[in-house]
Amino acid sequence: MPERRAGAILLLVASLLLSWSGHLVPVAEAVWLTIPSSGTKCVSEEIQSNVVVLADYYIVDDEHAHLHTATISSRVTSPYGNNLHHNENVTHGQFAFTTSEAGNYLACFWIGGKHQEGAGLTIGLDWKIGIAAKDWESVAKKEKIQGVELELLKLEGAVQAIHDNLIYLKNREAEMREVSEKTNGRVAWFSIMSLGVCIVVSVLQLWHLRHYFERKKLI
Repeated sequence: MPERRAGAILLLVASLLLSWSGHLVPVAEAVWLTIPSSGTKCVSEEIQSNVVVLADYYIVDDEHAHLHTATISSRVTSPYGNNLHHNENVTHGQFAFTTSEAGNYLACFWIGGKHQEGAGLTIGLDWKIGIAAKDWESVAKKEKIQGVELELLKLEGAVQAIHDNLIYLKNREAEMREVSEKTNGRVAWFSIMSLGVCIVVSVLQLWHLRHYFERKKLI
């Protein structure tokens, strides 16, 4: 009985922490996007390096006739503009990659092929990051664990993700503080230089006026 009660408490704590960790670490996002008939719709996500990203996208069939012949095209790029995924004229697709640098990853979608003029298109995008992209069923089968042990393993992954995210935020804050301090230093030196130039110009003007008035014998 005590072991069962302890297991239930651990399961409850793990569930609460897993739900709470979603506010600190963006792990999954499912959205619907309305794509115009002529144009591109993009979504972006700021992701740190060495993070697994999985995504599925598909046309949402709302029983309009023009959707049965519609296709979409997609492109995913890294913060430095490298192509990570490119697919054209499909009704559904997916992409998966591990981030190599931190920054904003951009996914763009547009309507491809023949499509009814003036009619938009709605697609579903299921975007998973980090621990949400991990196949926990395969992990459970491989490690031969279930129940509380599996929830604790998920909790361990969530805690590690939170820790990594906090370190990433700390490093970003340090970089921004360094840039701010450098900018403030440059502004201070620019102000000092501007003041020095004003003083030099004023002295030269006084010197010139003095000699001018002396030549004119006004003083």
